Amino acid sequence: MTQQDVVSTGSTTEGRAPKGKALAATERIQAPVGGPGRGPMGGGMVGQKAMTFGPSARRLVAQMRPDRGKAVAVVVLGVISVALMSVGPRILGQATDLVFSGLFSRTIPAGVTQEQAVEGLRRQGDGNLADMLASMDHVVPGQGVDFDAVRNVLLVVLAIYAGAALLGWLQGFVLNTVVQNTVYRMREEVEAKINRLPLGYFDRSPRGELLSRVTNDIDNVSQTLQQTMSQLMTSLMTVVAVLAMMIWISPLLALIALVSVPISLLVTRAIMKRSQGMFVAQWRRTGRLNAHIEETFSGHSLVKVFGRQHEVEETFAEENDELYRVSFGAQFVSGLIMPSMMFVGNLNYVVIAVVGGLRVASGSLSLGEVQAFIQYTRQFTQPLTTVASMMNLLQSGVASAERVFELLDAEEEPVDAPATSAPAVRRGEVAFEDVAFRYDEDQPLIDDLSLVARPGQTVAIVGPTGAGKTTLVNLVMRFYDVDAGRITLDGVDITAMPRSALRGQIGMVLQDTWLFEGTIRDNIAYGRPDATEEQVLEAARATFVDRFVHSLPDGYDTVIDEEGSNLSAGERQLVTIARAFLTDPALLILDEATSSVDTRTELLLQHAMAALRTDRTSFVIAHRLSTIRDADLILVMEHGAIVEQGTHDQLLHAEGTYARLYNAQFAQAVA
Repeated sequence: MTQQDVVSTGSTTEGRAPKGKALAATERIQAPVGGPGRGPMGGGMVGQKAMTFGPSARRLVAQMRPDRGKAVAVVVLGVISVALMSVGPRILGQATDLVFSGLFSRTIPAGVTQEQAVEGLRRQGDGNLADMLASMDHVVPGQGVDFDAVRNVLLVVLAIYAGAALLGWLQGFVLNTVVQNTVYRMREEVEAKINRLPLGYFDRSPRGELLSRVTNDIDNVSQTLQQTMSQLMTSLMTVVAVLAMMIWISPLLALIALVSVPISLLVTRAIMKRSQGMFVAQWRRTGRLNAHIEETFSGHSLVKVFGRQHEVEETFAEENDELYRVSFGAQFVSGLIMPSMMFVGNLNYVVIAVVGGLRVASGSLSLGEVQAFIQYTRQFTQPLTTVASMMNLLQSGVASAERVFELLDAEEEPVDAPATSAPAVRRGEVAFEDVAFRYDEDQPLIDDLSLVARPGQTVAIVGPTGAGKTTLVNLVMRFYDVDAGRITLDGVDITAMPRSALRGQIGMVLQDTWLFEGTIRDNIAYGRPDATEEQVLEAARATFVDRFVHSLPDGYDTVIDEEGSNLSAGERQLVTIARAFLTDPALLILDEATSSVDTRTELLLQHAMAALRTDRTSFVIAHRLSTIRDADLILVMEHGAIVEQGTHDQLLHAEGTYARLYNAQFAQAVA
């Protein structure tokens, strides 16, 4: 639900969290044994079935589609940069050949041709040396090293590397833009998804678990994309380019180098298969620990009152130890990839060095070509090692992405029906017609309920905890949809109205006040942002907020925190009532709005709510029966059914359930 959907938010379930309807197949919500997990000592965990690495990674990459143009630019820049980097060692090898040929030329007397020198070495029995000399270029007997040619080659190589670095920087810049746009859209999707989720999802998901998905997991995805995408793309393109250069220089040595690839892949796959589940477990445990911390911090006072600090600390220690265990296992196992790859790469390097030396000695390759090939070998194994070293971060990021995707795939509220024409006159008549509803299919709650709240009436709903009182108003607000029958507002079925239009006609004041960090003026105007200053002041005067505001340091500009700690409980409640008053709703819902305040403040609240209820239909949920004596209609509920209805005097005279509840509340005081 959006922030504009209700005037004041708070607890909307009574006695227990509803068990709701099934969510998506990938998001099974399981209430913990022994309670719904709503209090400071509550449990609760969102059950998850981990996806495989491949589909999740592909879905994460698919999030970049809106920036496909920039992604193509990234690939083009990367290809050119990698191509330049790959050509560099080959050209640098020419400089080595120039130096080596020059040194060899100095040992040959001037005036002797290269062919004559080769023939002389063969006659002396130095066949290998003769083959090496025959394969050399730029041999000028007696001249020595041509430093001008070496300088020119080095300048070309410098220009190539500088161009490759510049293109690599541009690639990183564009790729960073793509990544940040992707994460930005993902956050937007999550925010929009949260507003489309049904209330049951939040009733049964620990807040810390949900916050962990929205914050920790998305941040981890962002970090993963930033640190891996550029390196991963560059590494893969480097492998292809370097492999092509290696085959060009020597197919035999390239074949030897390729032997290490399947070995490395097998090792990496075996390690990844074991560590992926550990990373998913790591982020699940992070969510559970966050849920526990959030609940214990929110209910810190309650924990102190009941002396449960030791149990809370034990639970924290258990969850923290479990998170440490799975995190250590995930990082340790995935950390084995890089050393394993380095070991395989070093073995391959030794073999290539030996075989390359023999090829130089036989004259099949020049020294510069072997030097370039060895450089290519390093360039070939380094990207593989880099990819392997990123696997732990990549797996962690994909595991977080899975959890975000599970949230995005959760079942949403049913789509609003097309808007019907609104009644010409807003009267506020509410009718329940044969309504049936249950949170759990196996546990009936409301069956065949019918009632009518006339325009301007105050309808009080009383009954024991769990009787269905709050459920009744939840159905009116369409936090849940009925299973059978229908509810109408001014003759229009509420399911035929957009939820925003329906809730825009309803004001709600709950037992648990909700204020956000801001001024008192901003909190009052929250339900009607376009209200004028005079309208805000009028609402404040009508609900007695004006009486205490002037005693505050900055009056209406006094900044209160989200807990409202610088206001008393009664003052906070008056602000929420003023907020509801300002919206001028056709229908008003008061859910135990005075149950947590003192008698004097309750009297003020009663006067404020009396002003608020004037000329509008009101539903009042109350446990204090003294507060609803003047109600036009009192509904007594038990087990989801209305067992009695009438005025206060009529119900007392009937000597039924209401009379017993009323007498039970006042018998002790009379005694």
